[in-house]
Amino acid sequence: MENKKAIKLVDKILEDLDKNGITMDTLIEDLKQLRAYALQEEIPLVVKVLRYTYEHIEENNSFLIPIPDDEPVDETSEITNEGTIEPVESLKYLISLTKSVNNKTNVADLREYRDALSGFDA
Repeated sequence: MENKKAIKLVDKILEDLDKNGITMDTLIEDLKQLRAYALQEEIPLVVKVLRYTYEHIEENNSFLIPIPDDEPVDETSEITNEGTIEPVESLKYLISLTKSVNNKTNVADLREYRDALSGFDA
């Protein structure tokens, strides 16, 4: 994102997550505010991911989506760390991706988060 206030908000969210973990009271409002900045900048992928994110957190009282894998999973390979989700680290990664949506890797990971959030079934 280009907006300096949005970048400051991203930094604040990341700092809050480091200090307090996932706290519903401020986190949801901060994500909604960050989404408003993404709307202003007309970045539909970020708008959608942020909405899915705060709705997911409201419903589950946590962030239950793992960080996207760097490499595609081979259907024949065994997944060794399945079920290991670090909610704070994954959420911090997702939020940090919103800082630079010109990066193709960031966009790809945001799409993976979008798909995982939209298809999430607790």
